[in-house]
Amino acid sequence: MSTIDLVAFVAYPYLCLTIFTVGHAYRYVTDRYAWNAHSSELIEKKHLFIGSYLFHFGVLGTLAGHAVGLLVPQSIYDTVGIDSAAHTALAHIAGRVVGTAAFTGALLLLARRLCVKRVRLMSTASDFITLGGLIFVTGVGTYDVFLGGFNVLDSIAPWIRGILIFQPDPNLMAAVPLRYKLHILAAFTLLAYSPFCRLIHIWSVPVFYLFRRQLVFRRRVAT
Repeated sequence: MSTIDLVAFVAYPYLCLTIFTVGHAYRYVTDRYAWNAHSSELIEKKHLFIGSYLFHFGVLGTLAGHAVGLLVPQSIYDTVGIDSAAHTALAHIAGRVVGTAAFTGALLLLARRLCVKRVRLMSTASDFITLGGLIFVTGVGTYDVFLGGFNVLDSIAPWIRGILIFQPDPNLMAAVPLRYKLHILAAFTLLAYSPFCRLIHIWSVPVFYLFRRQLVFRRRVAT
């Protein structure tokens, strides 16, 4: 085990998760009224819809897929009749769909910021850094599910679970191809950067909107 492995796959993930947690908590306490995506929809809407829709569909699907595929041990899938081969095949099929959507959506959003003058003028360096990071992470991840062919169930998956229970084993990452490692490290970097950019609105998903009380409108009858 090299020092680089210890730093990259033990120290760095915890550093990023700490910044993510403390940074979001600090922003909520000190700057909650700026807790939004700073949407440019009012400036230009025509080219926003398809890119935004594809990106959010793809990213939400990717997050759900990673949670179900990597955080749930293979032994649980075995008990319901899904062996590792079927698990991997399902993950690749779903990953190709949501990964392509997320990557294409991110590219369209970047093209919009570059090509639509009004949007470009109101964009910041942070906007381009964020989109660049998202394109890299989704692009490498999508490439992996199409052409990677590496079994992550015996390496990356248990390593991720080890991070969550504070027992990371960097030896599990020794045989992982470089492109997978870059995808993982870039994703952790985005998590650390999220409190300082528009990605902070990940906490603003309107989940409770589904459970709100119904609004009752009554028509006033003229007398």
